[in-house]
Amino acid sequence: SPTVAPTPTTGPTATPTLGPDEFRNPVIDRDFPDPDVLEVDDTYYAYATNSGGSNVQIARSTDLVTWERLPDVLPVLPLWAAGGFTWAPEVTTWDGGETFTMYFTARHAESGRQCIGVATGDTPDGVFEPVDEPFICQLDIGGSIDAAAFEDDDGTQYVLWKNDGNCCGYAVHIYIQEVSDDGLTLQGEPAELITNDQLWEGGLVEAPTLWKQDDRYYLFYSANSFAGLNYATGYAVAQEPTGPYTKPGDEPFIASDLETGAAFGPGGQDVVVDDEGNTWMVYHSWDQNLTYRRMMIDELVWEGDTPVLEGPDRGPQPKP
Repeated sequence: SPTVAPTPTTGPTATPTLGPDEFRNPVIDRDFPDPDVLEVDDTYYAYATNSGGSNVQIARSTDLVTWERLPDVLPVLPLWAAGGFTWAPEVTTWDGGETFTMYFTARHAESGRQCIGVATGDTPDGVFEPVDEPFICQLDIGGSIDAAAFEDDDGTQYVLWKNDGNCCGYAVHIYIQEVSDDGLTLQGEPAELITNDQLWEGGLVEAPTLWKQDDRYYLFYSANSFAGLNYATGYAVAQEPTGPYTKPGDEPFIASDLETGAAFGPGGQDVVVDDEGNTWMVYHSWDQNLTYRRMMIDELVWEGDTPVLEGPDRGPQPKP
């Protein structure tokens, strides 16, 4: 199992006073790993990996800064899933808010590996009902985790995920595949997008997030061991959603910042748009003792075709 690194130094301890239009990270200061954020009718809903007795955590906000915790939205797991291992939920609406679809990772009880399930709900914060069988379950290559949804400008719908090959000696890839209009049926064949081929990525790539900016597709992802300071976020770029993807360099996009203590093992990222049309990256970062992962947000700006994160930042910054 992964080894947690020693507690890092955290730099200066002085806490600047916040102005009326400022906020400070983390925006959720409790265990809230692998955050996914969905905006519905000017309200943001954040979903996260199991913690505190919830299979799928959820919080609600109107400004991306102040969050209200809500009850578990997946209180009952399907029969194929063992409890305690419900990771990286992704909630989307494929029909403009009429219904909602949740993709989630859970432990496949029979094999002991992770698979992706799917559940449906009438509201973003109500109880989701899981489908009886796994949605994606590549048991022959380690299992499947970390589903993400993407709809292209032409209406084509996709699900991305990672095979969990690092669990048991298989190669690891991030995949994409088309899904039906309701998001409940895979269509066509999966395409391999990227693998771990850079030193900083260690033994895996995971947690895909696909974002289209202008005419390019940006595949943000996490890599390395989630339990330590080497966990980080990278990205790759393509002209089509199915690739081929090119990684622009050999360094992560967001990495641990030990000098200021701004981020420790940042990953599990998502991209969200505020009410002024600005893009923000949502991600988790360990607390200074590496005991729990809390939710951070930093503005994601675009310098031509290059994404630039205004962070990681633990100091006062303008609210979205």
